[in-house]
This record gives sequence, C-alpha cells and structure tokens, in this order.
Amino acid sequence: MIIRPPAVAGTFYPASSKTLQSMVGELLNDAEEKHLSPKMLVVPHAELAYSGPVAASAYRLLAPVRATIKRVLLLGPSHRLAFEGIALPSADAFASPLGDIPLDTLAMSRLLELSDVQALDAAHDQEHSLEVQLPFIKTCLEDICLIPLVIGDASVFSVVNIIEYLWGGDETLIIISTDLSHFHHYDQACQRDAQTVKAIEQKNAFLTGGQACGCVPLNGALRVAQKRCMEVITLDVRNSGDTTGDKDRVVGYGAFAIQ
Repeated sequence: MIIRPPAVAGTFYPASSKTLQSMVGELLNDAEEKHLSPKMLVVPHAELAYSGPVAASAYRLLAPVRATIKRVLLLGPSHRLAFEGIALPSADAFASPLGDIPLDTLAMSRLLELSDVQALDAAHDQEHSLEVQLPFIKTCLEDICLIPLVIGDASVFSVVNIIEYLWGGDETLIIISTDLSHFHHYDQACQRDAQTVKAIEQKNAFLTGGQACGCVPLNGALRVAQKRCMEVITLDVRNSGDTTGDKDRVVGYGAFAIQ
C-alpha cells in the first residue's frame, strides 16, 4: 500500500494528533450551527490559525450526515507545480496526524480514462490546498474514502465533467478548496471579496485567479450548480486580518454551502 505522508503538518496545522484534535474540535464548537443539506462545500485552505474558523463554519454542517457520506471528491488548485490538466496521486491512502484516509482507487482509475486527468504524484507531494482539509474531514465524517484532485492548467468544462461523473447520491460530498483575494490591504481586500462573494452567490462561473486562487474548480462547481438549479449560501467571510489582527497584506477566506 502506498501512503502519501503529510507535507505541511507542523506548519499549516499541528503535527501532534492530540493538539490537532483539540484545535479542530474547538473550531467546530465555535462555529455557528446551521441546518442545511449541502451537496458541495467551498472552504479555504490557509493555515488553520488563519482560515480554520471560516472552514469550520462549513464542516459543522456535516454533523447530521456524518454516517451517511461515504465518499468525498476533493478539488483544489496547485500552488507548487505548474502542469497541464488535473492530477491524481498514485497513493492508496493519505496520512494525517488523526489517521489515514483511504482513497477510492476504483473511481480514480476510471477518471484516468478522461483526457485531462493524469497520475502525477509531484502535484500532490507538497500541495497544501487538499491536505489542510484532511483534519476536518477525518473529524467530521466516518469511514469515508477520498478522491483527491489537484487542478493545474485545466478547463472549467473538465472539472464539470468530473463533478457530474462522480455526483452519486447522498453518499458523495464534493469539496472545493479555495481562498479569495491575496495580499491586499484590509479595506481593499474586504471590498474585493464582497464583490467576489456576490458573484459566487449569483453562480457567476467566470471568477478569475485574482478573486479566488481555486477559480477553476470553483467555476466548475458553480456551473454544475447553475445546471442543477442549486442554491449557494454564504456561511462565513473573513480574512487573515480578522483572524490574526495583521491588516497590511491579508488573504481572504470564504465558506459556502451549495444545495
């Protein structure tokens, strides 16, 4: 069995299982309880100290369905490697301080039949956009398997095809990992992110990288939401200035439920 080891444990989140479990538990407990039934979640992927409170607002929604969801399709942008297409790992599981998460290798092998999908471990080895979701996924869901996809230079239509192909039923959850604006002063970031949030709520699937680093998977999810007449609900919007107090060069975070 091939297991991808954590790349950002100890930097983006605590490497200690006890410390991490406590941190994630506190974040979830502090999140506002809302009664929604999302098929797709949009969550940020910075260090948990920065974006964890925003992400927790989405993951808390999963409490009523923690035993129902058996498969998670997880899509996030590539930060470390420039490549064309969409990358799957060759691993059988992803490790985390809270325990390993098995991958749905059968579904992954079928995805490799699609023209834009390739096995590319280098895209996953150091990538944090997917990894920082694992502590929440491991805490909030039971006995699930994961389909992790890193999105490179790919078309929105390729993302749409994958989401539709793996849509499934109540057993399948789709998670889009993205942050919002990057490195603006606090006031400018708030203004830019407010415009982006409005576009997301309106299912405007033409977001750019300046609005959301994961614009390609997010635009794909929004196109599917358009097609299926789904609703986008904003759960929380903040930035690193709100969560850490440093307002000079902030990164925006948003959490959304799509149902």
